[in-house]
Amino acid sequence: MSITVYVPRDSTAIALGANDVAAAIAAQAKQRKLDISIKRNGSRGMFWLEPLVEVETASGRIAYGPVSEDDVAALFDADFLHGGKHALALGKTEDIPFLKNQERLTFARIGITDPVSIEDYVAHEGYVGLRKALAMTQEQIVQEVTDSGLRGRGGAAFPTGIKWNTVMKEQSHQKYIVCNADEGDSGTFSDRMVMEDDPFMLIEGMTIAGLAVGANKGYIYVRSEYPHAIVALNEAIAIAHTHQYLGTNILGSGKAFDLEVRMGAGSYVCGEETALLESLEGKRGIVRAKPPLPAISGLFGKPTVINNVISLATVPIILSRGANFYRDFGMGRSRGTLPIQLAGNIKFGGLVEKAFGISLNDMLNTYGGGTRSGKPIKAVQVGGPLGAYLPPSQFNTPLDYEAFLAIGGTLGHGGIVVFDDSVNMLNQARYAMEFCAIESCGKCTPCRIGSTRGKEALDKVRSGDNPEQQIHLVRDLCDTMLHGSLCAMGGMTPFPVLSALNHFPEDFQTQQKRKAA
Repeated sequence: MSITVYVPRDSTAIALGANDVAAAIAAQAKQRKLDISIKRNGSRGMFWLEPLVEVETASGRIAYGPVSEDDVAALFDADFLHGGKHALALGKTEDIPFLKNQERLTFARIGITDPVSIEDYVAHEGYVGLRKALAMTQEQIVQEVTDSGLRGRGGAAFPTGIKWNTVMKEQSHQKYIVCNADEGDSGTFSDRMVMEDDPFMLIEGMTIAGLAVGANKGYIYVRSEYPHAIVALNEAIAIAHTHQYLGTNILGSGKAFDLEVRMGAGSYVCGEETALLESLEGKRGIVRAKPPLPAISGLFGKPTVINNVISLATVPIILSRGANFYRDFGMGRSRGTLPIQLAGNIKFGGLVEKAFGISLNDMLNTYGGGTRSGKPIKAVQVGGPLGAYLPPSQFNTPLDYEAFLAIGGTLGHGGIVVFDDSVNMLNQARYAMEFCAIESCGKCTPCRIGSTRGKEALDKVRSGDNPEQQIHLVRDLCDTMLHGSLCAMGGMTPFPVLSALNHFPEDFQTQQKRKAA
């Protein structure tokens, strides 16, 4: 009987040699006349172990990793096809502590299935939510999502049900569902993993959204730096059409929904929903003034639901298991789970899906294992390049939208970037201003000019040119940007700058003062 060997097709695994490993396993099996089947699954999200090779055995999947092309012959010699002992053996995949102690709801299938196998998807609870939605009214679907407590996972944390309800009630012959897959925040990759490793889940979530609000057309706006995701999505959309999960007559219901993938052109500000709409319409990605809200006048002037990948990908399990099931996870107003992404100077980098409420400290040390360098953690940035820098004194903060807001931070898209004590926070504050100056769409003065002047002022602090006055100027600029910017690009840039100034003032001393001290 053929033995199934799993080798990830996720772009992280491929970058680390997964394709070469798969080819070497096939060659060795042929040479040894062994009957195997190589299945390209998604990544489990344990990136320090990639490429992670798994073997299907009678007792479950046995993992080996990280496997290089040069390790393959020795794995065969050790009889890894039957769970043989080897230096790279990790035991049962599901028992690896990093994975075992998660609450995987949205990521339940990822790493288990072939991403573009509709049979795999259906066999693992796929399209159960859609079938239930087809038997419900629009109001019932929207109510289920509302009752689940799902909030936008793109950073704003706006209640998803409220947004859907607004679009549902709008009277229009044409409505749209737009997925914001322009995942541009530093240290984030959960959207990419969904699109590459379980694309049918996103397709199902968008289809349910279309049924809920009366939209028959959807667009997935993907950043150009995600070529593997674009290929996987287009392949999955074609397969979904073939099996009547998309099209003019979904599963014989007479209801219609279609999807199209659109590739962005590399602009960070197009992650802002109105700039994204401008780009989708073929225009330059510049932020729109609000009102009107996109829910009322969005894509091509029509009512539009705009949600992040994780928000939409979470909808199928809510419809499948029910609102109460999902709402039972989390704390306060933050219900359900959040895929946390650990990056930067971290020993065990990867994806952790946990219910809201786990502390930042547990995430950094229990899951992340501390810094890769072995040095103490000096700061972590949560929520992308515009997120606040948090010092160790705030590491006991629970991962919860309101808890982070209370300390001047933002949970954002769930990306955590770790820095050890070799980092200079003046340089990080300057980087934030420079990033904003480069990526600003230029429409509003506080963002366009404030970030440029802020970078110049921090350069003067670094050179010792009247630093106290320059720091006062930086704070004044931050206040203007925070309260006067048109969108979150300029409005959030002060978060990393002010947090660096407030929590790490010693890094803003001039070289002369340090020597004197």
